[in-house]
Amino acid sequence: MGSTGLEIARTKMRDAGVDEVAIETFAHYYRLLEHGETGMIPESTIEPLEMESLADVDVADEDAAEAIKHTAVIKLNGGLGTSMGMDRAKSLLCVRRGLSFLDIIARQVLHLRGEYDAPLPLIFMNSFRTSGDTMAALSRYEDLPVEGLPLEFLQNKEPKLLVDGLLPVSYPKDPDLEWCPPGHGDLYTALRGTGLLGRLIEAGYRHVFVSNSDNLGAVPDARVAGWFATSGAPFAIEAVRRSPSDRKGGHFAKRLNDGRVVLRESAQTPPKDLKALADLDRHKYTSTNNLWFDLRAMQEALDARDGILGLPLIRNVKHVDPGDPSTPEVIQIETAMGAAIEVFDGARTIEVGRDRFVPVKTTNDLLVLRSDIYDLGRDFVLDQASDAVPYVELDGDFYKLVGDFDKRFPDGAPSLRDAKSLTIDGDFTFGHGVKVVGDVSLDADSAQRVPGGTELRQGSE
Repeated sequence: MGSTGLEIARTKMRDAGVDEVAIETFAHYYRLLEHGETGMIPESTIEPLEMESLADVDVADEDAAEAIKHTAVIKLNGGLGTSMGMDRAKSLLCVRRGLSFLDIIARQVLHLRGEYDAPLPLIFMNSFRTSGDTMAALSRYEDLPVEGLPLEFLQNKEPKLLVDGLLPVSYPKDPDLEWCPPGHGDLYTALRGTGLLGRLIEAGYRHVFVSNSDNLGAVPDARVAGWFATSGAPFAIEAVRRSPSDRKGGHFAKRLNDGRVVLRESAQTPPKDLKALADLDRHKYTSTNNLWFDLRAMQEALDARDGILGLPLIRNVKHVDPGDPSTPEVIQIETAMGAAIEVFDGARTIEVGRDRFVPVKTTNDLLVLRSDIYDLGRDFVLDQASDAVPYVELDGDFYKLVGDFDKRFPDGAPSLRDAKSLTIDGDFTFGHGVKVVGDVSLDADSAQRVPGGTELRQGSE
């Protein structure tokens, strides 16, 4: 028997129909919490990691074509975009030409199927909050499902725990807020618990490519598939050089005591090491969350561990209602799927171009994506049309929420192709055909309008 809090949580999860493997995985991390585990990775325990670049790797065309024919694609699609004021799947956001993230993902995969004569199944890991809207949006793509495989499987859910006492929180005002997803490390638990891992193997697939649905640069590229297949690695993650916008994000490193590659997230960094975390010259690479794994290697690892990979704990403290700081503080037990890299002997990382990492976490990112920085080709792949992606920082008081953001760009995003940076402090509404050149900073104490056709340059405010 476990502690009172754990037993209450177990009962709550069983009553909600949560898979037993997911319950045992939660129990594993609950016990770590009870024993004071924080999941922190001090700077003194790691050293910087160097890696090969995809640009320097030769991949034969026949290896690429063969690999993509035995690859399945999984998109993580459990997020609601609540930080941007959304209450449905973030992937339903319009990107351009009336197409959402989901539309573009579906069309990317359909195009690749035709190009390589490959089945390339596309499967979404949805949450209980994103499943309905996502499946309704995908219903228009009649050719998308692959016979014998589902279009979706559901990630698990777990109780939020009160910081004081680790009891599952009760919130009658909105019982859904008593639950949280276990982080994207739940991917492996859910694949095993739903039986999908075994079904993919039985259907003859060898590899899986996983990425976030809000990253349209994460195309299941045949060349990367060929590199992974011929490398013989059981697990691999694509990395990019960190930029100023990645200073607060996670990075790769090598653990000193055993030489394993680790992925350190910002939530796993002690406060005294935050300066080292932000040092782009020391820790050069961040994860794209585009990862590849060998299906049989994953099955063997899970079987050997009774379904629990034992990924590092992430102790995430939030309020039970994230939008109301007056509600009780809770702990959300999370894991990161990329952290599985330390589980596998022979796991690899490879540096890829920034074009494979175009995440949309904020409206700053959304403005760049909707601008002319990227062209959308006939293959529905984003083609970067400028030498560099500009830095964008919008005033959170006026642009943080998608509804407010859209009101201030009623005629579309400005041209950013010749911009280096755009910083807005204040309330500005943009007319049609505005162009930003170089470094531009706008600042005003009252609402302003930028007329259509304006060319904004440094000092032109």
